[in-house]
Amino acid sequence: MGRLIYSAIASLDGYVNDAQGRFEWAAPDEELHAFVNDLERPVGTQLYGRRMYETMRFWETQGDGPDEPPVMHDFARLWRAADKVVYSANLDAVDTSRTRLERSFDPEAVTRMKAEASRDLTVGGPTLAAAAFRSGLVDECHLFLHPVSVGGGTPALPRDQRVDLELLHERRFASSGVIHARYRVRR
Repeated sequence: MGRLIYSAIASLDGYVNDAQGRFEWAAPDEELHAFVNDLERPVGTQLYGRRMYETMRFWETQGDGPDEPPVMHDFARLWRAADKVVYSANLDAVDTSRTRLERSFDPEAVTRMKAEASRDLTVGGPTLAAAAFRSGLVDECHLFLHPVSVGGGTPALPRDQRVDLELLHERRFASSGVIHARYRVRR
């Protein structure tokens, strides 16, 4: 059985982007990127909302350039190897390999995916993650807290529900000031 893991890069005040939708402050340095790559290795399936998919589809064709660092090559390979499910009522189609489009989030279907999975699943994007939290499907939460306060934007965690978390591990990245906190979702 696979676990469903939500990972979010967030500002210290809890947003994945600012009020204008910008997130340039979230770009990882090489040390942080390598750590994220290691977290992605056991993942077999990635669940995305439309906006997160549109951001991540960059990795379908990028990351392999001769001037790009090895951590980008590694992440691109990991991203392309994973199965992807995109939940969107607005997209006409998806154009990346190993990707299928679902019109709506179905908690029962995700429960079956978890039960049948031999590898972990991730949920990407705070809106889709909120639906997964509401359905009781998220097993772990990984927050990457960046040393910036953006004052508003899209919240990393659901604002309309309580989520009790148990800290499993934390790590500080000295070069960037980012803190990674890994939590188990308490039922």
